[in-house]
Amino acid sequence: MEPTARNVLGGPLRACSYDPLTGYFRDGCCHTAAHDVGSHVICAKVTAEFLAFSLQRGNDLVTPRPEWRFPGLKPGDRWCLCALRWKEALDAGVAPPVILESCHERALAFVSLDDLRAHAWTPSPT
Repeated sequence: MEPTARNVLGGPLRACSYDPLTGYFRDGCCHTAAHDVGSHVICAKVTAEFLAFSLQRGNDLVTPRPEWRFPGLKPGDRWCLCALRWKEALDAGVAPPVILESCHERALAFVSLDDLRAHAWTPSPT
């Protein structure tokens, strides 16, 4: 894990989620390392459509797995996704929105900044 990790915009990598606690290292950030074969580097705000798509592809992100410190996700949760799963969802038209400041720069090895920007999550005005 890099102490000075950068995001896709070139700034410092920001936390993705502490509740649920996400990240390959379960540190709240989308940090990565050579042994993170899935490259969990894209911070997304998951949607019902994406969760259903992921389940259909054999990756159940809904069912809690306490033995893996995994609570199960619900729509609206932020989660560090595998870059290729997000790209697969993008190609299928169901990519969830991303938090650019929380996506590790390594995501750019798998997807373009333009695609990430096109799916950037912005908070609703209150």
